[in-house]
Amino acid sequence: MADSSFDIVSKVDHQEADNALNQARKEVAQRYDFKGTGASIEWSGEAILIKASTEERAKAALDVLQSKLVKRGISLKSLETGEPVQGGKEVRITSTIKDGISQESAKKISKIIRDEAPRSVKSQIQGDELRVQSKSRDDLQEVIRLLKAADLDVDLQFINYR
Repeated sequence: MADSSFDIVSKVDHQEADNALNQARKEVAQRYDFKGTGASIEWSGEAILIKASTEERAKAALDVLQSKLVKRGISLKSLETGEPVQGGKEVRITSTIKDGISQESAKKISKIIRDEAPRSVKSQIQGDELRVQSKSRDDLQEVIRLLKAADLDVDLQFINYR
């Protein structure tokens, strides 16, 4: 009997992220409490740039963006937000969307599987994803349950379950 397997990935639908950003931009432009604060949300290459006249307004605009991302099904674990930076007359917050599993996180996940999963389960790091294999599908289900319960700083998806 062939081994069963699945892949652990961390991917973000960039179209959904773009839609969330556009919704947040419209809300910031229309809301009364943002009038006259120069608040804006826009793409700056691969990063999201939030600008406002005060730190409180910039954080409020970030909160609007985060709520739109959650409504669109994008985990906030995928959003890496920097500290507010005062630059001239405006405050800037730069955020990036993390795609893929870092080597450090992959090693952490692999260690959890090695230590806590059933012995028949094997995992290997393949670039920015992990492949998990076992002869028993029940053991693979156990690994998925284990990783969902673990408190990791990465949003995980389980794909290619065979």
